[in-house]
Amino acid sequence: MNRTGFVYHTDFVKHLTGSGHPERPERLISLMRHLSTVDIYSDLILLAPKPAGVEVIKSVHDGSYVERLQKACKSGLHYLDSDTVVCENSFAVAALAAGAGIEACRAVMDERLDNAFCAVRPPGHHAESSQAMGFCLFNNVAVAARWLQSEFRLKKICIIDWDVHHGNGTQSAFYDDPSVLYVSIHQSPLYPGTGSFDEVGRGEGRGATLNIPVSAGCQDADYLALFEKKVVPIVRDFQPDFLLVSAGFDAHKQDPLANMEISESGFAEMTEVLMRLANECCSGKLVSFLEGGYDLDGLNLSVEAHLKALVGN
Repeated sequence: MNRTGFVYHTDFVKHLTGSGHPERPERLISLMRHLSTVDIYSDLILLAPKPAGVEVIKSVHDGSYVERLQKACKSGLHYLDSDTVVCENSFAVAALAAGAGIEACRAVMDERLDNAFCAVRPPGHHAESSQAMGFCLFNNVAVAARWLQSEFRLKKICIIDWDVHHGNGTQSAFYDDPSVLYVSIHQSPLYPGTGSFDEVGRGEGRGATLNIPVSAGCQDADYLALFEKKVVPIVRDFQPDFLLVSAGFDAHKQDPLANMEISESGFAEMTEVLMRLANECCSGKLVSFLEGGYDLDGLNLSVEAHLKALVGN
């Protein structure tokens, strides 16, 4: 059985998004209530994060953006764009979400954990260097990748993104960087409209981005075939020192924001594929981050299945 960390903080529910918004505090309230009733929760090693420092956040985000966001949050509950909401607490909560990944990665690198899942909000993979987008304020997975490179001098990081929406922010952060392999499987066409096959990186980073856009209606077997045919070979060839996962669960068959047919069992099987890769390439070093997932029952069951696979149950 693996030593699997679970990173969470009650302050994550203080990021308020207003009535009717899909990225709502109830996502984590419901998840924590559900996990308290299932056996797997007692097998997890619980970690409480600390906020990421501003300088760490600036490894991914422009300083001017960080300052603008902090100022915007002080204005109270309002929309930054048609999708993304902040309130007075949002800056502090977003820094805490970014810090969750750092806490998890530190514990894995220190060999206190084998792997970990960060149950965070707001999500992160749409956040660009100078722009909040798609419910995201800071790019949690990108901050963790840069921190690993800086703190532990890791040469190669791989980020797998199976959220149903393309992680434009993560791709942009590493598009010309050969040291970070970004792989995304996502529904297309769908928000944000990026992630085509021909987006493969730029300059020295050419070949270090792999996009796998797929049509609506894909089922577990479709995703697993793509993982085995496309994801496994490129990650195996890259031989990363650490594997990070943008684990959105909005490809679930019940999710209201997409049109996929993935089951919770499918997410467990995808997790098992990535754990096998992590074991082959980097002694099992893997940390996953909650991104999307907006049907509460679908999210609860999918995270439970993901955690069982991480633990090895």
